[in-house]
Amino acid sequence: MRRSRLATFALTLASSLGVTLAMAVPAQAAATDRYVALGDSYASGVGADSYTSESGSCMRSNNAYPALYNTNIKPASYRSVACSGATTTDVINNQLSALSSTTTLVSVTIGGNDVGFSSIMTTCVLNSEAQCIAAIDAAENKARSELPGKLANVYNGIKSRSPSARVVVVGYPVFYQLGNPICVGLTEKSRAKINEGINLVDDIIRTAATSAGFKFADVRSSFVGHQLCSGGEKWLHALNFLNLTISYHPTAAGQSGGYYPVFRSTAG
Repeated sequence: MRRSRLATFALTLASSLGVTLAMAVPAQAAATDRYVALGDSYASGVGADSYTSESGSCMRSNNAYPALYNTNIKPASYRSVACSGATTTDVINNQLSALSSTTTLVSVTIGGNDVGFSSIMTTCVLNSEAQCIAAIDAAENKARSELPGKLANVYNGIKSRSPSARVVVVGYPVFYQLGNPICVGLTEKSRAKINEGINLVDDIIRTAATSAGFKFADVRSSFVGHQLCSGGEKWLHALNFLNLTISYHPTAAGQSGGYYPVFRSTAG
């Protein structure tokens, strides 16, 4: 009887260890990953400070979510070619060459500049509510008609160069918390329209990513409570006339508290 119990215990222990080892595989896989980060300023880390000297005007930050993944997970290799101002065309022409058949993990945040995030915010800040809304309506129409095809071209390019890689498409945060009567600057209607435009772009990106068989890392919920006009710590820079480049971009806290956890959990 005692031997039978010992045998049962041994089998149970072995089974338990088997489960434990199986659960540990993703961490081991992450340590052997060859990771490449693609995208625009939200991936390079504009607004998060600590920019690398080699990145120049691309403004790649050591506090950006790809760099944080590299620091914390320590994949076998890491390279970020994300660049401030990049469009889908820039990714295809200037960034996809960083990928290879040995790449096992890819992240990409792209699409905002294709619909004119920066010019829209400039229009909304410097002009009337009616002009702001008209600019967003035009951008939404452009997003619906052009963005799916442009994203598909990027995603097909990633598949072609790195067919075995896990690909995580990372979205954008919604800028404003609505309903704060003491929030100054843009009107509530303009802020709501800006949020609507960002949500549309995120939804288009999610659909395109899913169609490509990629994972979508949705950061919108993680920024709730930390948006502009919220009562909590702001994870986004407001309009900064002294440094317009960082306006409406995540802070270092936005990258570490908003972007990184969502990317980390989605990347596996």
